[in-house]
Amino acid sequence: MGTETADIKSLTAALKEKVALNNEIAASFAVNDSGTVEVSEDQKSAFTANIKDIKELNELIEGFNAAEKAEKFLLAPAGSADFGGAPQAYQGRKSLGELFIDSPEFKELGNGRNGVAMRTPFKIAQANIGDMWRQKDLYSGTGPTTGDFPFGTVQREGMIERNRRVARVRDLFPVQTTSAAMIEYFRSVGFTNNAAPVPQRASGNFGIKPQSNMQWEGYQAPIRTIAHWEVAHRNVLADEPQLRGMIDNELLYGLRLEEDFQILAGTGVGEDIEGILNTPGIQSYSWSAGATAPVSDTKADAIRRAATLAFLSFYEPTGVVVHPNDWEDIELTKNADGDYLLAVSIALGGSPRVWNMPVIATPAIEEGTALLGSFGLGATLYDREEANVRIAEQHADLFIRNAVVVLAEERIGMAVKRPESFVEIKFDNAPTV
Repeated sequence: MGTETADIKSLTAALKEKVALNNEIAASFAVNDSGTVEVSEDQKSAFTANIKDIKELNELIEGFNAAEKAEKFLLAPAGSADFGGAPQAYQGRKSLGELFIDSPEFKELGNGRNGVAMRTPFKIAQANIGDMWRQKDLYSGTGPTTGDFPFGTVQREGMIERNRRVARVRDLFPVQTTSAAMIEYFRSVGFTNNAAPVPQRASGNFGIKPQSNMQWEGYQAPIRTIAHWEVAHRNVLADEPQLRGMIDNELLYGLRLEEDFQILAGTGVGEDIEGILNTPGIQSYSWSAGATAPVSDTKADAIRRAATLAFLSFYEPTGVVVHPNDWEDIELTKNADGDYLLAVSIALGGSPRVWNMPVIATPAIEEGTALLGSFGLGATLYDREEANVRIAEQHADLFIRNAVVVLAEERIGMAVKRPESFVEIKFDNAPTV
């Protein structure tokens, strides 16, 4: 667990630095005579960016801790406590190198020259460790496929993780935890405001106050499970901590990809969450509706016009979700002099923002579609069970195959309480004048 331990230390140190930095930023907030805290845009941006980094560092540390717990289970001696109901790994097996050195053929070699291929000793060692060294797949192990094993050292190259989607739709929500299996809530579907000045007396009688009309509908948001699993040879997980860590991380990352899709476009049918884009009552705006002579609207203009719809519904939009290709068009938008309109943001290296709203550029949303709204107020994301990894061997015939199942799952739900606070933007066609 050397690599994981070192990573945890560096991540913990980075987390402490980020927390200390946020404390410094918070301490710099000014308080005026009326007791109101005054925060500049730069302070707010720096504080928000640090909070995002702190959340990501916490997730990474939790992932390494879970991986370390799994490894301890796999490396524990026989007879120790179970982890997730799975018996502990047997530690009496010698490594391939030990079997090779201890073989009678090697000892009889005497003054053998460096580089001589010792076929017979290797076959003895190979027979003692089974077929896992003859095959290269996740189920049975990762090892050399050659029948010869010459003297010398073996260089083990580190595993390179693939690039991952960094921005998450979840980042726009103040996520709430819950212990319920079903969230029941009311959704506002109408409001007639009849508030008016009222006379104290009218024709000798006290003035009658007008009645407003609020319309509510009851809805249910079930907690849904997102999960998937992979099977692996338990020896591989015990002997190759890097590989085991990769399996854990890839499975957790897969949950995040599906979570983004469910929040945005879940159908609400079967085990799907009802995503915001499929929620009745959200507003819509088309790019082609913004033709203003003599200049046509850009995609950035369309986002600003859509934001007006949210403002007119008395909700302040707190974020925008857009496809990377559409975000590229927005960032590359130039004025008549060829200057980038978002050049300030690019130069400062700040978090992506448009019209003072944070931007999540993600392939989770369809190209040509964007979503803005009051995330957190208009919709609430609930965590019933945070993403976690479990290991067990009680599946099919894995026990007799010396294999284990690595399962990752989470349980979440979402309630869209104010659909009118969200606006779906369609980048259909550039408006013409």
